[in-house]
Amino acid sequence: MLREHTCGELTIENVGTETTICGWVQKSRDLGGMTFIDVRDHYGIIQIVFNMDIDVDLCKEARKLGREFVIKVSGKVVERSNKNPDMATGDIEIITKSLEVLSQSKTPPFLIEDETDGGEELRMQYRYLDLRRGPLQRNMKLRHRVLKVTRDLLDAMDFLEIETPYLIKSTPEGARDFVVPSRMNQGQFYALPQSPQTFKQLFMVGGFDKYFQIVRCFRDEDLRADRQPEFTQIDCEMSFVEQEDVLVTFESFMKSLFKNILDVDLPDFQRIGYDEAMSIYGSDKPDIRFEMKIVDLTKVAQGKGFNVFDNSEIVVAINAKGCAGYSRKQLDALTDFVRTPQIGAKGMVYVKYNDDGTVKSSVDKFYSKEDLKQWAEECGAKAGDLLLLLSGPRQSTLTAMGELRLKIGDELGLRESGTFAPVWVLDFPLLEKDEETNQWHAMHHPFTSPKKEDVELMESDPGKVRANAYDLVINGIELGGGSIRIHERELQDQMFKLLGFTKEEAQEQFGFLLNAFEYGAPPHGGIAFGFDRLVALLGGSESIREYIAFPKNNAGRDVMLDAPSAISVEQRKELGL
Repeated sequence: MLREHTCGELTIENVGTETTICGWVQKSRDLGGMTFIDVRDHYGIIQIVFNMDIDVDLCKEARKLGREFVIKVSGKVVERSNKNPDMATGDIEIITKSLEVLSQSKTPPFLIEDETDGGEELRMQYRYLDLRRGPLQRNMKLRHRVLKVTRDLLDAMDFLEIETPYLIKSTPEGARDFVVPSRMNQGQFYALPQSPQTFKQLFMVGGFDKYFQIVRCFRDEDLRADRQPEFTQIDCEMSFVEQEDVLVTFESFMKSLFKNILDVDLPDFQRIGYDEAMSIYGSDKPDIRFEMKIVDLTKVAQGKGFNVFDNSEIVVAINAKGCAGYSRKQLDALTDFVRTPQIGAKGMVYVKYNDDGTVKSSVDKFYSKEDLKQWAEECGAKAGDLLLLLSGPRQSTLTAMGELRLKIGDELGLRESGTFAPVWVLDFPLLEKDEETNQWHAMHHPFTSPKKEDVELMESDPGKVRANAYDLVINGIELGGGSIRIHERELQDQMFKLLGFTKEEAQEQFGFLLNAFEYGAPPHGGIAFGFDRLVALLGGSESIREYIAFPKNNAGRDVMLDAPSAISVEQRKELGL
C-alpha cells in the first residue's frame, strides 16, 4: 500500500516511529519558520510539520499545497509540545521528511469540515465532497453498522434473506409507480416495486418459514425530510403466525438492535389502539415521551353562546403545564401556527390559570370563571398552567391539535433527543373512504387481513371493519408497519370487490397471487421497517438525507447527476416513445 498508517490510528505510543501516511489537506498554517498542515483521511486527522531549519525546499513545497490536495507524507512521529485535546491524534505530530502530491484540487465550494458553510443544495450538488466531512462519514459508518447488526440478528432468528425482482408489473394500489419502458415489448412497461409485498407472500406459499430482505423500494410521491423517491426497508414475513407472534418477535429484534448500536435498553413497548391514539394524541404516530394528552371539552364548552364552539363537531384542549406566563406575542405566534395551511385550524382559544388564582382567557365574555374552572378540572390544570383549545370537524381538529401538542412539546423541551418511547399502534380501520369518489381504499394495502370478528361487517358496514394491522412508532416517527395477511382466495376476492375491482380486473392485476392461494397458502404475516428513518433516529437526526449517500432533493432531483433528464431521440425510437 502507499501508506503504513492511517491518519487516525497513530497515538503517543507511536512516538519515534518512522511512517508514511496519505490523505487530504484539511487546513494549512504558515508560521514563518514552520508550516503546520492537518491531513485527513477516512479514519481521522493528524498534524504534519515542515521546518525551514530542517529542509527549506520541502517547506516551500508545503506552502504550495491547497485545500483538498491529496498528498503522501513520510516522516517521524513525535510528541506535540502544544497538545490538542479535541483531536484523537492531538498528542502527536509528524515531522515531515518527504512529500509527494498525489492529486491536486480546485478550491472546494464549501468548507470540508464538521461545521461547513455550504447550504444543503450546494452540498448535494457536490455530494462527493460533502461525503468527505466527518458527520457524513460517521453517518455512513452508522448505516453500515445497522445493516450488519440487522442481518446478524435476523439470521440468528432463522430468517432467510432472499432477493426479489426490481422489474415487476404496475398495480393500481398504493402510491404512484415509477415505470420503465420495455424495448423488446414496445408499448409495454415494467414498474419499479413500491415494496416486495406480493413476492414475500409467495415465499410463504412456497414453503419458506421466515423471509427478510434489506431492499430498495420506489414510490413516485411528494417528498419531505423523511421521504425519498427511492428508499430502503427491512422487509420481513413469517408463516403460521398471529399478530401477537409478530409483535413479540420484532419487539425483541428492535430492543436487541438498539442495545447493539446505542447500548440503550428500550422499555417494553406500549400498545394503543388507532382510535385512542387519534383521540388523545391527535396522531396515529404519537410521540409518547411526554403526556399533554388531548381532552374532549365538547360537552362543557358548548351551549354558552360562543358560536365558534357551538357550531363545531368537537372542542378539544391540551394543558401546557407551567405556561400561564406566555406573552401575547407567544400566543399570537401559536395562533398563526395553527392557521397555516399545513395545520388548517381557523383559530385558537387560550385560558391562563395564573399563579395568583386569577383566570384570563380569550373568551371571557362568553364563559364565567366557574365555567373556566370546570375546564381546568377536566384537563387537570392548576395554577400556572395554560389551556389551548381548538374546535371544528372531528378528524381535522384532532390532527391540528396533535401538531400543536408537538410544537408545545418542542418549545418546552419535552421531546428530548436520546430518550426513546416505543409504541405499537393497533386496530387500524381496514378501509378509508374517498369522500369525492365515494370509493373505499385500503388504509394499508389490499392484502391486509380484517380482524376475524369483523369479517361479517365487510358487506354490511365496511367502515367499521378493523384491520389485523400494526405500526411501530418511536418518538413520533413511524418506523414500520405490517399486518397479518389474507391467505384465502375467497376473502381476497371479497376485499378486491370492496375496493372496486371487477373479477376480471382483479384476475388481470393479481391473478398470480389469487391462483397461489388455491394451492395451500399458510396463515402468514409480517412487517417492514423504514431503514433510512431507523438509521436517522439512531443517529439523532430528523432528516434521512444525511444518512443516504446520494439522496434526492425536495423536488425529487439528483442535483449532482442532474437527473431526471431527457433521453436522446434514438433512445426514444428504440423504446417506441
